[in-house]
Amino acid sequence: MIADTHFERSGEGRSPAHTAPASAGAHRTLGEDGFTLVELMVVIVILGLLATIVAINVLPATGRAQSEKARADIATIEQALEMYRLDNLTYPSATDGLQALVAPPPGMSQPQRYRQGGYIKRLPDDPWGNPYRYAYPGRQGAFDVFSYGADNKEGGEGENADIGTWQ
Repeated sequence: MIADTHFERSGEGRSPAHTAPASAGAHRTLGEDGFTLVELMVVIVILGLLATIVAINVLPATGRAQSEKARADIATIEQALEMYRLDNLTYPSATDGLQALVAPPPGMSQPQRYRQGGYIKRLPDDPWGNPYRYAYPGRQGAFDVFSYGADNKEGGEGENADIGTWQ
């Protein structure tokens, strides 16, 4: 009998389902594996804080990047217009528009002066998906190339501000 009692105390006769784990979580009873509600709430709050920090720092940078891309596009178009003027002795007319940089406009007085392959491979759209606008003669200079910004309306502030050759 004594041997049987010792056998029962050591747990050797029990099946693994009846033994409590000997790890750090040994205070839990069977069926309590997983996370508590408090632990889950702490993780959710931490993730929310991280998402807020990322949003605060990344979203304004996106607007600045779009404005900088528009300025870079306008500078490229401006250079192409200057090359066009050097070859053809004038800027494209307002009716020919920026398309004259890609293909020779119809009715050119001296089409042999037009550079083979054009002055720009393709006309980019502004970062908000609208075509760049062209005015000749310009209000601010010999010509104006500009974008109305995110709202595609004249004027505005921030992302909605007009961006053009006059800046």
